[in-house]
Amino acid sequence: MSTRFGRSLRTRLALFASVTMLLLNVVVSAFVLYGIRNEVADLRAHEVSSKAVRVLLQVKRNRLPRVLPLDGLDGIQVVDPGGRPVAASSNLVGVPRLTTTIPHRDQANDYGELCELRELSDGCVMVVGLVAYQPEGDWVVYAFSQTVPWYVSPQVLLFQLCVTAALVVLAWFGVSRVVARTLAPVSSITRRLAEISAGGGGMRVPVPENDDEIKALAETGNQTLERLESALEQLQVAMERQRRFATDASHDLRSPITAMRTQVEDALLHPEDTDWAVTGDEVLGSLDRLQAIVGDLLTLTKLDAGAPDQREPIDLGEFVATEAARPRGKEVVTTLQTGVSVMGDRLQLARLLTNLLDNAERHADRKVIVTVRRQGDDAVLEVVDDGAGVAYDQREFVFQRFARLDASRSRDAGGTGLGLPIAREIATAHLGTLSIEDSDIGARFVLRLPILED
Repeated sequence: MSTRFGRSLRTRLALFASVTMLLLNVVVSAFVLYGIRNEVADLRAHEVSSKAVRVLLQVKRNRLPRVLPLDGLDGIQVVDPGGRPVAASSNLVGVPRLTTTIPHRDQANDYGELCELRELSDGCVMVVGLVAYQPEGDWVVYAFSQTVPWYVSPQVLLFQLCVTAALVVLAWFGVSRVVARTLAPVSSITRRLAEISAGGGGMRVPVPENDDEIKALAETGNQTLERLESALEQLQVAMERQRRFATDASHDLRSPITAMRTQVEDALLHPEDTDWAVTGDEVLGSLDRLQAIVGDLLTLTKLDAGAPDQREPIDLGEFVATEAARPRGKEVVTTLQTGVSVMGDRLQLARLLTNLLDNAERHADRKVIVTVRRQGDDAVLEVVDDGAGVAYDQREFVFQRFARLDASRSRDAGGTGLGLPIAREIATAHLGTLSIEDSDIGARFVLRLPILED
């Protein structure tokens, strides 16, 4: 995981949590300080009031001196019913009445804060006002003391700062640790993906034990990697097949070209002894073979590209009867069940049947047997020859492009090596299968297509 500031998710979350904790503590601390200050202010007002009561008692007993002791206060002033100061502490002697706002009307005692009383302080002071009810009128005793600062005291402020700092640090390390533990599986997955990118080992990432979103991510990632691995394997197989196909195609295309070149060169070396009609027939034969190979290659290319076709209902029995009726060098025996219908492209199915019949004709000794029947939900077409047959371990190999078998069933007998692969591609495109199955004689090719229900 990256540790650079601004890029590390761990750092960003820890910073966010710390800033949030700091802001929360500032707000909470402000409320706490406000509450503490009010409590301390009430306590101080009570303390100042208790000292002012002694002066009030002196007023009640008519024993009020003109100069009053401070007694730990910042100042004392006594005002008679006419509003004239008649007694005061030494620092307020001769000073006019300092305030008329405290106490409020109809209140016997009150306290508040007053500012800009230069006789006492440049700042604000606490004022406690007590009313002494006398027969001649109401006397007011004012006691002044320093107001409680907003931070109450340096100790309280320092305590609040220490608590805030501790909570911010705790939030940083707590969130950082939790995020680190939470993202540890992500780091493992990242390292594993880096190893996979570098070509190291199998394509799987570690799955954490906890049943959470990261586990689901890892499992989903492994499923994706599994499909990717399978796709890569298929791609490698396809690339290898394409490589072999290109090699075989080049060889098979080169053979008729080489034959034609040899025939023409021999004829040109001895033009007077050359039978040009025979040479022309030989060259045409090579051209026919070359044309057949190119035509089959084009057909395979179209099938691989998913060329559009024209599907229609086809009675397979009637269709095979028409195709099998064409003259051939070997006897073709048919057993055709009617009413076996499929949905297919007539031209493609004709190409499939022709390729199977051509293959069977090349390798049959005397006859070819063609059967059409219904089997369950499938329409089944069988083409059986009475030739040498195909070995069990070669039954899939013959469907590979340019497959090479022994001389008894090789394409050198007249085929291009692409007829059976084309037939299977057509069967697959029609959602069917084409395979070689057991037979008492020769080779038995079986085509199965989905039946078309009425």
